[in-house]
Amino acid sequence: MENFEPIIVAFCCQYCPYTAADTAGTQRLCYPANLKIIRVPCAGKVDAMHILKAFEKGADGVVVAACLEGDCHFETGNIKAARRVSYIKKLMEEIGVEGERLEMVMLSAGMGDRFAEMATEVTEKIRKLGPSPINLNTSSQKQEAC
Repeated sequence: MENFEPIIVAFCCQYCPYTAADTAGTQRLCYPANLKIIRVPCAGKVDAMHILKAFEKGADGVVVAACLEGDCHFETGNIKAARRVSYIKKLMEEIGVEGERLEMVMLSAGMGDRFAEMATEVTEKIRKLGPSPINLNTSSQKQEAC
């Protein structure tokens, strides 16, 4: 377990959170390389199936990153995403999977430093939880894919 490096999938809204990730890179802020960013048109478009598929395909943790409340380009996409994430966390708990593996964050475009902090915090939390029990790939298959 001490060599365990979690795979984190971050669904980032193309407006603020994706720009925050870009800002973190531009500012040369360090954050774990095991965070894989998927750019989406709006966090509100991230469906439960997308999140569950990410776990099924090998993610140990998932982050849904939305714009700040009141700043969503689609008016209420971030609020819908927050409700959806809350629902999926409860669903995960019901089936015996830690809800802490799923996070929801809200960021503005200028929050590159907060993006880097979030990536580090989530990675450390998932590292402590260990590999995801949902992952259909075995740990040996994960190593072969690298």
